[in-house]
Amino acid sequence: MYKSINWTIAVAAFFGLSGWIWAADPPAAGAPPMHHGAAADGTKPAPTDDELIASAMKAAPKKVAENATILVPDPKAGMRILRKGTNAFTCMPDNPATPGPDPMCWDKNSGDWMDAYLNHKTPPTGKVGMMYMLAGGTDASNTDPYAAKPTAANHWIKTGPHIMIVGADAGFYDSYPKSADPDTKSPYVMWAGTPYQHLMAPIK
Repeated sequence: MYKSINWTIAVAAFFGLSGWIWAADPPAAGAPPMHHGAAADGTKPAPTDDELIASAMKAAPKKVAENATILVPDPKAGMRILRKGTNAFTCMPDNPATPGPDPMCWDKNSGDWMDAYLNHKTPPTGKVGMMYMLAGGTDASNTDPYAAKPTAANHWIKTGPHIMIVGADAGFYDSYPKSADPDTKSPYVMWAGTPYQHLMAPIK
Protein backbone atom coordinates (compact mmCIF):
# COMPACT_ATOMS: atom_id res chain seq x y z
CA MET A 1 0.00 0.00 0.00
CA TYR A 2 2.80 2.41 0.81
CA LYS A 3 4.37 2.82 -2.64
CA SER A 4 7.31 5.09 -2.00
CA ILE A 5 7.13 7.95 -4.47
CA ASN A 6 3.46 7.53 -5.41
CA TRP A 7 2.17 8.44 -1.98
CA THR A 8 4.40 11.48 -1.72
CA ILE A 9 3.37 12.82 -5.12
CA ALA A 10 -0.27 11.86 -4.78
CA VAL A 11 -0.82 13.71 -1.54
CA ALA A 12 1.29 16.70 -2.60
CA ALA A 13 -0.44 16.98 -5.96
CA PHE A 14 -3.91 16.50 -4.52
CA PHE A 15 -3.56 19.46 -2.21
CA GLY A 16 -1.67 21.61 -4.68
CA LEU A 17 1.46 21.40 -2.57
CA SER A 18 5.14 21.25 -3.36
CA GLY A 19 8.30 20.61 -1.42
CA TRP A 20 6.69 18.19 1.04
CA ILE A 21 10.08 16.81 2.01
CA TRP A 22 11.99 17.52 5.19
CA ALA A 23 15.57 18.28 4.33
CA ALA A 24 17.22 16.49 7.19
CA ASP A 25 17.47 12.78 7.87
CA PRO A 26 15.98 11.44 11.10
CA PRO A 27 18.16 12.09 14.17
CA ALA A 28 20.79 9.45 14.82
CA ALA A 29 20.23 7.06 17.69
CA GLY A 30 21.35 8.65 20.94
CA ALA A 31 21.40 12.17 19.50
CA PRO A 32 19.84 14.87 21.67
CA PRO A 33 16.29 15.79 20.66
CA MET A 34 15.88 18.80 18.41
CA HIS A 35 13.43 21.53 19.23
CA HIS A 36 11.93 24.42 17.30
CA GLY A 37 14.73 26.84 18.08
CA ALA A 38 17.03 27.96 15.28
CA ALA A 39 19.96 25.74 14.36
CA ALA A 40 23.55 26.98 14.48
CA ASP A 41 23.44 28.06 10.83
CA GLY A 42 20.21 30.00 11.37
CA THR A 43 17.93 27.47 9.67
CA LYS A 44 15.02 25.80 11.41
CA PRO A 45 15.92 22.26 12.49
CA ALA A 46 13.97 19.32 11.17
CA PRO A 47 11.16 18.27 13.51
CA THR A 48 11.61 15.19 15.64
CA ASP A 49 9.54 12.08 15.04
CA ASP A 50 7.51 12.86 18.15
CA GLU A 51 6.74 16.33 16.81
CA LEU A 52 5.74 14.92 13.43
CA ILE A 53 3.44 12.38 15.05
CA ALA A 54 1.84 15.09 17.19
CA SER A 55 1.28 17.22 14.09
CA ALA A 56 -0.27 14.36 12.13
CA MET A 57 -2.62 13.51 14.98
CA LYS A 58 -4.15 17.01 14.84
CA ALA A 59 -5.81 16.08 11.54
CA ALA A 60 -8.42 13.69 12.92
CA PRO A 61 -10.52 13.01 16.04
CA LYS A 62 -8.48 11.61 18.90
CA LYS A 63 -9.84 8.06 18.69
CA VAL A 64 -9.05 7.94 14.97
CA ALA A 65 -5.64 9.58 15.13
CA GLU A 66 -4.28 7.63 18.09
CA ASN A 67 -4.76 4.33 16.23
CA ALA A 68 -3.77 5.49 12.73
CA THR A 69 -0.62 4.68 10.81
CA ILE A 70 1.52 7.81 10.53
CA LEU A 71 3.71 8.42 7.49
CA VAL A 72 6.14 11.16 6.58
CA PRO A 73 7.94 11.86 3.29
CA ASP A 74 11.67 11.32 3.52
CA PRO A 75 14.45 13.29 1.78
CA LYS A 76 14.72 10.65 -0.97
CA ALA A 77 11.11 11.09 -2.15
CA GLY A 78 10.03 7.95 -0.35
CA MET A 79 7.74 7.38 2.61
CA ARG A 80 8.75 6.53 6.16
CA ILE A 81 6.40 4.92 8.66
CA LEU A 82 6.71 6.76 11.96
CA ARG A 83 4.12 4.62 13.69
CA LYS A 84 2.23 1.55 12.55
CA GLY A 85 -1.48 1.82 13.28
CA THR A 86 -4.28 -0.60 14.01
CA ASN A 87 -7.21 1.03 12.19
CA ALA A 88 -7.97 1.82 8.55
CA PHE A 89 -6.60 5.37 8.65
CA THR A 90 -3.27 6.85 7.61
CA CYS A 91 -2.13 10.30 8.72
CA MET A 92 0.56 12.74 7.62
CA PRO A 93 1.84 15.82 9.48
CA ASP A 94 1.67 19.44 8.42
CA ASN A 95 3.78 20.47 5.45
CA PRO A 96 5.97 23.31 6.78
CA ALA A 97 6.49 24.66 3.26
CA THR A 98 2.85 25.65 2.86
CA PRO A 99 1.21 28.79 4.27
CA GLY A 100 -1.47 27.07 6.32
CA PRO A 101 -1.75 24.07 8.64
CA ASP A 102 -2.54 20.97 6.60
CA PRO A 103 -2.02 17.68 8.43
CA MET A 104 -4.39 15.05 7.07
CA CYS A 105 -5.78 11.58 7.70
CA TRP A 106 -7.47 9.31 5.15
CA ASP A 107 -8.95 5.84 4.95
CA LYS A 108 -8.03 3.12 2.46
CA ASN A 109 -10.74 4.04 -0.05
CA SER A 110 -9.47 7.61 -0.05
CA GLY A 111 -5.98 6.29 -0.71
CA ASP A 112 -7.25 4.40 -3.77
CA TRP A 113 -9.04 7.58 -4.90
CA MET A 114 -5.84 9.64 -4.57
CA ASP A 115 -3.89 7.01 -6.49
CA ALA A 116 -6.39 7.32 -9.37
CA TYR A 117 -6.05 11.09 -9.26
CA LEU A 118 -2.27 10.83 -9.40
CA ASN A 119 -2.40 8.62 -12.48
CA HIS A 120 -5.14 10.63 -14.25
CA LYS A 121 -7.47 7.64 -14.03
CA THR A 122 -11.13 7.37 -13.12
CA PRO A 123 -11.48 6.65 -9.40
CA PRO A 124 -12.88 3.20 -8.55
CA THR A 125 -16.65 3.02 -8.22
CA GLY A 126 -18.43 1.94 -5.08
CA LYS A 127 -15.52 2.95 -2.82
CA VAL A 128 -16.57 5.99 -0.82
CA GLY A 129 -13.76 7.41 1.28
CA MET A 130 -13.39 9.96 4.05
CA MET A 131 -10.51 12.31 4.74
CA TYR A 132 -9.94 14.51 7.79
CA MET A 133 -8.23 17.91 7.84
CA LEU A 134 -9.37 19.15 11.23
CA ALA A 135 -6.46 21.57 11.61
CA GLY A 136 -7.31 23.35 8.36
CA GLY A 137 -6.13 23.26 4.78
CA THR A 138 -3.90 25.03 2.31
CA ASP A 139 -5.25 27.11 -0.57
CA ALA A 140 -6.19 25.31 -3.79
CA SER A 141 -8.11 25.77 -7.01
CA ASN A 142 -11.78 24.90 -6.67
CA THR A 143 -12.14 24.09 -10.37
CA ASP A 144 -8.84 22.67 -11.65
CA PRO A 145 -7.68 19.44 -9.96
CA TYR A 146 -4.13 19.90 -11.22
CA ALA A 147 -3.59 23.63 -10.68
CA ALA A 148 -0.31 24.38 -8.95
CA LYS A 149 -0.82 28.12 -8.40
CA PRO A 150 -3.61 30.69 -8.57
CA THR A 151 -4.59 32.31 -11.87
CA ALA A 152 -7.33 34.71 -12.88
CA ALA A 153 -9.47 31.77 -14.01
CA ASN A 154 -8.96 28.88 -11.58
CA HIS A 155 -10.96 30.13 -8.57
CA TRP A 156 -8.36 29.78 -5.83
CA ILE A 157 -9.98 29.29 -2.42
CA LYS A 158 -9.15 28.50 1.18
CA THR A 159 -11.12 26.29 3.54
CA GLY A 160 -10.55 25.98 7.27
CA PRO A 161 -10.95 22.75 9.27
CA HIS A 162 -13.00 20.26 7.26
CA ILE A 163 -13.65 16.69 6.27
CA MET A 164 -13.87 15.39 2.70
CA ILE A 165 -16.04 12.70 1.17
CA VAL A 166 -14.54 11.23 -2.00
CA GLY A 167 -15.58 8.48 -4.41
CA ALA A 168 -19.34 8.86 -3.97
CA ASP A 169 -21.84 8.55 -6.83
CA ALA A 170 -22.55 11.68 -8.86
CA GLY A 171 -26.04 11.90 -7.39
CA PHE A 172 -24.60 12.42 -3.93
CA TYR A 173 -22.68 15.49 -5.04
CA ASP A 174 -25.70 16.86 -6.90
CA SER A 175 -27.26 17.53 -3.49
CA TYR A 176 -24.62 20.16 -2.67
CA PRO A 177 -23.60 23.55 -4.12
CA LYS A 178 -21.18 23.37 -7.04
CA SER A 179 -20.34 27.05 -7.44
CA ALA A 180 -16.87 27.87 -8.71
CA ASP A 181 -16.66 30.42 -5.90
CA PRO A 182 -18.41 28.67 -3.00
CA ASP A 183 -19.23 29.76 0.50
CA THR A 184 -16.44 27.85 2.22
CA LYS A 185 -18.24 28.05 5.56
CA SER A 186 -20.86 25.57 4.28
CA PRO A 187 -20.54 22.18 2.54
CA TYR A 188 -19.71 22.46 -1.16
CA VAL A 189 -18.36 20.38 -4.02
CA MET A 190 -14.77 20.91 -5.08
CA TRP A 191 -13.68 20.08 -8.65
CA ALA A 192 -17.32 19.69 -9.70
CA GLY A 193 -17.87 18.04 -13.06
CA THR A 194 -14.51 16.22 -13.00
CA PRO A 195 -13.87 12.58 -12.04
CA TYR A 196 -12.30 13.92 -8.84
CA GLN A 197 -15.21 15.95 -7.49
CA HIS A 198 -15.57 15.58 -3.76
CA LEU A 199 -17.50 17.09 -0.88
CA MET A 200 -15.78 19.63 1.30
CA ALA A 201 -17.57 19.83 4.65
CA PRO A 202 -16.30 22.59 6.98
CA ILE A 203 -16.59 21.87 10.68
CA LYS A 204 -16.09 25.40 12.05
